[in-house]
Amino acid sequence: MNTKTRKLVERRKRLLRELASLTLLTHGSFLERFSTCARENCACHQGKKHGPRAYIVVYRDGKQRQVYVPRDQVKWVRKGLRQHERAMKLMRQVTDINLKLMREAMLEESVEIKSKGAQQ
Repeated sequence: MNTKTRKLVERRKRLLRELASLTLLTHGSFLERFSTCARENCACHQGKKHGPRAYIVVYRDGKQRQVYVPRDQVKWVRKGLRQHERAMKLMRQVTDINLKLMREAMLEESVEIKSKGAQQ
């Protein structure tokens, strides 16, 4: 295997290690909104709504779902959403590397090198 291919394989390994470290990774959208409650005499019915309350919007079974985020978890959810953005960038970079290896007919060989390293 030539030096260029070896460097690509090493870069792919580094990217995949970083991807594996994104433990808070969360796919969704962050939303804050104000709401009214069920108490009839509450000020929220006269315009002083409760909130803002945080939600994460996710899709499950083709439907949008808003999941309440407790105040003490907001910073962690936001970090997870940033990690998702980073994961997408990492996956695009890994894809680019694999496409380069494919064009050089080295994709299969690059997998064999990884497998041999994992067995040691």
